[in-house]
Amino acid sequence: MKRFLFFVAAAMGMIGMQAQPQLTKYKPGVTTEGAVYYLPKTAIRIVVKVEKTDYTPGEFATYAQRFLRLNDVATQPSTSYRVIDIGFSTFGVADSAKCYSLKFNPKNPTPIIELSEQGVLLAINANPMTEKVPAPFVAAPKIKREDPRQYMNEEILSAGSKAKMAQLTAEEIYNLRESKNMLNRGEADFMPKDGEQLRIMLANLDKQDRMLSSLFSGYEEKDTMEQTFVVCPDAPVERQVIFRLSKHLGLVDADDLSGIPYYICIEDLNSVKEPVEDLNVKKKKKVDFDAGIYVNVPDKAKATIYKDAKAMGSIDFVAGQFGNVELLSGELFTKKVVSHLTLNPTTGSVAKLQVEELGK
Repeated sequence: MKRFLFFVAAAMGMIGMQAQPQLTKYKPGVTTEGAVYYLPKTAIRIVVKVEKTDYTPGEFATYAQRFLRLNDVATQPSTSYRVIDIGFSTFGVADSAKCYSLKFNPKNPTPIIELSEQGVLLAINANPMTEKVPAPFVAAPKIKREDPRQYMNEEILSAGSKAKMAQLTAEEIYNLRESKNMLNRGEADFMPKDGEQLRIMLANLDKQDRMLSSLFSGYEEKDTMEQTFVVCPDAPVERQVIFRLSKHLGLVDADDLSGIPYYICIEDLNSVKEPVEDLNVKKKKKVDFDAGIYVNVPDKAKATIYKDAKAMGSIDFVAGQFGNVELLSGELFTKKVVSHLTLNPTTGSVAKLQVEELGK
């Protein structure tokens, strides 16, 4: 955060029109006469979570249909990707089209101007708001997979061929399933004494069944990754490709035709009307408001991500680049009053304005 303090004379005499701060379009930077600031425009942060699945065929994959009646079991390793979540958030960036210079007259009191690192006006004589920053993505720790061979009995391990091992493993799987059925029916030779023992026994049988079955069906390892895309529109957007997803390559560039495109549409909801100039206002009154602070009057908008014609996620937000710009009177910043102004850092709108009249 850059903090600029502009000290002016503290004389407390009445001032005329020339004592008002003068605002003009100006090049970015800081001068000895005042501050140059931007208003923000609203950017959309799109966070895409992609799940990667690695498939490893089982040792007995070629015998899956013969011994366990499992059809269409893949015998070759593969990797696939799919989008599991699309999240949205907004933040402000400097709008170079809205650059203003704030000049101070030496007869006015000292203002404290708060600017962001990009030069966006955040506050005057007040503490700025803090934009919420998404927590960094932390991938879940990988769990080491157990070797299913440790669940083989001695007879299976001593078999003379892979086909024989597969046959004996299948028989063991059927025995495990029969034991589970007997326990569930209460017909086992050694029934547990209570429900907790029954739960533990069934869990152990399920695990043995699952591990031995993976020797036929194979197993999958899943991992989740995250990638962020930023869109900062100056106008409504119609079907702009944000990214593409290849089933076997994952996220690819927007111009890579190997992936299925994901589009964004941004709609300006036009909830803010254009300002209408009142021709009956006296010229002197119009001059009074030629000085002050420019702020955004943002408009409502909606962004939606599509895959083909299916909406995958959307956000309703308020955009500083849509809507209008409003001029706050320079009379808020004279020696007669002390004004505390806080702007929304994402939209550039007035978040809080507190005016204290001096001498009371």
